[in-house]
Amino acid sequence: MKILVTGGLGFIGSHTVVELQNEGFEVIVIDNLSNSSEDVLKGIEAITGKKPLFEKLDLREKASVQDFFKKHADVSGVIHFAASKAVGESVGNPLLYYENNISALVYILQELEKKENTNFIFSSSCTVYGQAETMPINEDSAVQPAMSPYGNTKQIGEEIISDVAKISGINAILLRYFNPIGAHPSIEIGELPIGVPQNLVPFITQTGIGLRKELLVYGNNYPTPDGTCIRDYIHVVDLAKAHVVALQRLLNKKNVEKVETFNLGTGVGSSVLEVINAFEKVSGQKLAYQIVDRREGDVTLAYADTTKANEVLGWKTQSTLEQAMESAWKWEQKIRS
Repeated sequence: MKILVTGGLGFIGSHTVVELQNEGFEVIVIDNLSNSSEDVLKGIEAITGKKPLFEKLDLREKASVQDFFKKHADVSGVIHFAASKAVGESVGNPLLYYENNISALVYILQELEKKENTNFIFSSSCTVYGQAETMPINEDSAVQPAMSPYGNTKQIGEEIISDVAKISGINAILLRYFNPIGAHPSIEIGELPIGVPQNLVPFITQTGIGLRKELLVYGNNYPTPDGTCIRDYIHVVDLAKAHVVALQRLLNKKNVEKVETFNLGTGVGSSVLEVINAFEKVSGQKLAYQIVDRREGDVTLAYADTTKANEVLGWKTQSTLEQAMESAWKWEQKIRS
């Protein structure tokens, strides 16, 4: 069965391609390499013994998307990762985010709408909840006004998918995930941020390896036990496996609604300082960091209620924060050696 993975050479995408191929799916990857490398294909092949079909393509080019689906009319499902994903960057460059995250989605859905029946998994985010009023966050928690253009693109994306599914043969699952970290246990693939990392863990590991002078911790005066923001950090392999389970749910027609939503996290919140402490434990070294002012767009507290994913999808996380940090550190050491 042929599955399209957009952004399939990115961090979460590449790990999902591995899990799909391990389950016997035939995978086609689309990526424009704006935040990834074609070398990731070698890592995927090293793990699975098979290189996925790869097409370098910019999904903002409508004609290219149309040509792709003409050539690959037998695609049974799409997992859509391709998007810009940094909260801070989106605040500074909102139009980049609206163009990249919305137009690409629209062009793909226009092609899928032509099919009698098809399956769509959307890479969404817990940012749609904004600063949720209660913890943990479940799927019925109110979608709050977005605190960043990035968060807004995820909200808009979900609304577009729901509207299109009502009048087409598209069945969709929206996966709202929390904070993916870590690397594949083989250390063949991992997170490869281009330029200065926008996410906490690669900034920690780059500081640990000496690539960065120090980590900036944005605020220590939040109403949390140690004053730093709290997030739900999920190992990327656990997250990737959830995408396969969700896809199989659609392919086996087990979904009870045209569009279903699941939170993907561990159900445990960890503060920035706790993540730093976990790194120091697994690496055996002290991390240089400095407390600076809060960053616009950051919420105080966000961690998942995973009950629905656990019970309906039959999926649970397996890895601890320390295991995820250890794999991220080994990956950093490998790519700098």
